[in-house]
Amino acid sequence: MGNGNLHIDIEKVSYRTMADEVETKLLEYLKKQSFKPGDALPKEMELTEALGVSRNVLREALSRLRGLGMIETKKRRGMVLSSPDILGSLERVMDPLIIDDATLQDIFELRLTLEMGLADILYIRKTKKDIEELEKIALSQKTTPSKQNFRIKHEVDFHGKIYQMTGNRTMQRFQNMLLPIFGYLVNEEKVPIVGKVTHIDLVNLLKNGTREEFRAGMREHLEHHFKKLKK
Repeated sequence: MGNGNLHIDIEKVSYRTMADEVETKLLEYLKKQSFKPGDALPKEMELTEALGVSRNVLREALSRLRGLGMIETKKRRGMVLSSPDILGSLERVMDPLIIDDATLQDIFELRLTLEMGLADILYIRKTKKDIEELEKIALSQKTTPSKQNFRIKHEVDFHGKIYQMTGNRTMQRFQNMLLPIFGYLVNEEKVPIVGKVTHIDLVNLLKNGTREEFRAGMREHLEHHFKKLKK
């Protein structure tokens, strides 16, 4: 009999702790029982008995779920399922000083892709007031110094307003998380580069153009960033 392929024939030893197992079991239970945010969870004593583990092990697993924003404790109700903050953990580590260059590039490419997809939702939710405010931001670029810090501020203000116009809160939070990454990468440019389509051009497209024309304009506006992408 041959030795075969050990990597396939022998399963690796599991390094999961009891708390890991309990965390998994709890998540499976919540999904199986179709718990919704606001629903009360069983008491700790009931959970320890059902799982056959100590209270310390259970509490460690519960603390992990609390850290994910999945459960919280309310007066007179005990533990309840909460709507998790899906971006909370990511916000705490989104710092260019502790992220490697490859990840920084990946995140920046994600931002480019996201902005290319904003046209459809913008054209559904844009208002006259929004466009007026966006135009005011774009026009202010001509009356302030062209130093790098002012340039970054204008980019942040303009694109931040576009995200706000979508009315999507998660998208707005995600854009805010990307600001340090954006500022870091723009500062790496030795010579400021401006796209063929300017901010005021984008405003005019929002006023009078179609969503397809706006999408094409945004692509031209970001062209110098796309040119830097590696194959």
